[in-house]
Amino acid sequence: MNKEQIKLRSMIITALFAAIIGVMAQLTIPLPLIPITGQTLAIGLAATILGSRYGTISVLLYLAIGSAGVPVFAEFSAGISKLVGPTGGFLVGFIPAAFVIGFYMEKLGFTMINAIIANIIGMFITLSFGTIWLQISLDLTWTAAMASGFTPFLIVGVIKALLASWIGIIVRNRLISANLLFSSNLNQSA
Repeated sequence: MNKEQIKLRSMIITALFAAIIGVMAQLTIPLPLIPITGQTLAIGLAATILGSRYGTISVLLYLAIGSAGVPVFAEFSAGISKLVGPTGGFLVGFIPAAFVIGFYMEKLGFTMINAIIANIIGMFITLSFGTIWLQISLDLTWTAAMASGFTPFLIVGVIKALLASWIGIIVRNRLISANLLFSSNLNQSA
């Protein structure tokens, strides 16, 4: 397979993961201010499988599609108002989370333990961005912001990090063995 075909395949897989994030965002458990969603699981999967570059690009594509008005954000919502609204910090936090998860694994290896550590770090990044943004946008006290945007998501966040690690490593290895994913291409600039 030549370089152009590999690059095209990587772009298609990246777009597919942007779609997966949009689908997983619709899996929600409503809470008073911020729902628990499947987005963070999908972000972890994208970064674990694709690495820092294409995992981050899939998140950026997802955010661009949602900002443009396609209802891919949680509860079939869309628009730039979601990015700048009270819960926008969680969405924006997906960008550095995906990059850090992928970067960590690229540097230390795509193993289960590295995936778990990277996804837990990514969870804390997303929750930190979201909580800070929530506190500022709603002028909450730090205690109220932590109680609304951080603490309720810790246990489920760890569970999603473990799932993203386990499923992500299995899927990544199977895609590579089936020649559907090229690890050397994903870890380098095209």
